[in-house]
Amino acid sequence: MKTLSPTSIILGASRLGERPGADELADALIRSRLGYVDTSNNYAGGHSEQALGDAIRRAGGLPGHTRIYSKADSDPDTGVFDGDRVKRSLDESLTRLGLDSLPLYQLHDPYGLTVAEAMGPGGAVPALIDLRDQGVIGAIGIASGTLSQVQEYVDTGAFDVVLSHNRYTLVTRTAEPVFQAARAQGMTVLNAAPFGGGTLANGDTSFGYRTMPADFAAHVSRVRSLAVDHGVDLAAAALHFSMRSPLVDATVVGITSTARLEALGPLIDARIPDDFFDAVESLGTPPPGVDD
Repeated sequence: MKTLSPTSIILGASRLGERPGADELADALIRSRLGYVDTSNNYAGGHSEQALGDAIRRAGGLPGHTRIYSKADSDPDTGVFDGDRVKRSLDESLTRLGLDSLPLYQLHDPYGLTVAEAMGPGGAVPALIDLRDQGVIGAIGIASGTLSQVQEYVDTGAFDVVLSHNRYTLVTRTAEPVFQAARAQGMTVLNAAPFGGGTLANGDTSFGYRTMPADFAAHVSRVRSLAVDHGVDLAAAALHFSMRSPLVDATVVGITSTARLEALGPLIDARIPDDFFDAVESLGTPPPGVDD
C-alpha cells in the first residue's frame, strides 16, 4: 500500500473554470502555502484541470511545495468506465496539467458499474493498479458519494486512499464506519466538504446540496445555537472538527474564489475550545443529513 503525506488542508478545485477569474484563482491555488490541490478529469468539463495546467505553465512549472491530486472519470459521451477509459482519462488529465505523473489518481463516482465489473479483467481498478506499478501515479483512491459503494471498494483492499464528501462533518457522522475500516487497513483518509456544501459556512438552508429533513435541520439549528453560546465561529468549528479527527488525514475544502482562499487562513488558525465539541457530542448521534 502506498502512503500519502498530504498537508492537513487540501484545496478543492471542483468549480474552477466555471466562472470568470479562473486564471487568477488557479494561480493563487498553486502558489498557496497549503500546497495541495484536488481536481478531477470531469470538473467543470475539464476546465478545472486546464486552468491549473495553464497556471503551472505561467509559473514555469509546478512550485516545489505544490502537489496536484486528480481523478479518473467515465467517458462523458458514452458513460464507459473500463480500464481503457481510465488510461485515457489519465492521459487527458496529464495533458491538461502539463505533468508527467500524479501522486494520487482516484476512481471517481463509478456509479454506472458494479464493484465486480470495476475489479474484473479489463476493469477500471486493474488499470489503476497497473498505472501505479508503472509509477505514472503514486497512489490510487476511491472517491464517491455513495457510502455503501465506497465501503465495498475499501473492503477489496486494493486502494491506498479513500475520499468521501459531506458525510463526516460537525453535524453528520454517516461516513465514520467507512473511515474506520479504511484506517484499519492503513489507508489515507481524505474528508471533503466539511461545511456540508456551504451550510456550516454561509447558512444555506440545504445540506450537501439537498433539502434538509426536518429532524436533521433541527439538529443543525441546535449546533448553531451552541456555537453562539460558546462564542465560536461555526465555519471554523466545522473545519476544525475534521482537522482534529483521528480518522482524517486531510480535509478537502472547496475554493471558488480568491476571497474564499484568503478567508481560509483565519479559519485554520482559529482556536475552538474543547468544551464546544463536548457540547456538540452531548447532543447524541446526528440524524442522517445526506441520503446514501
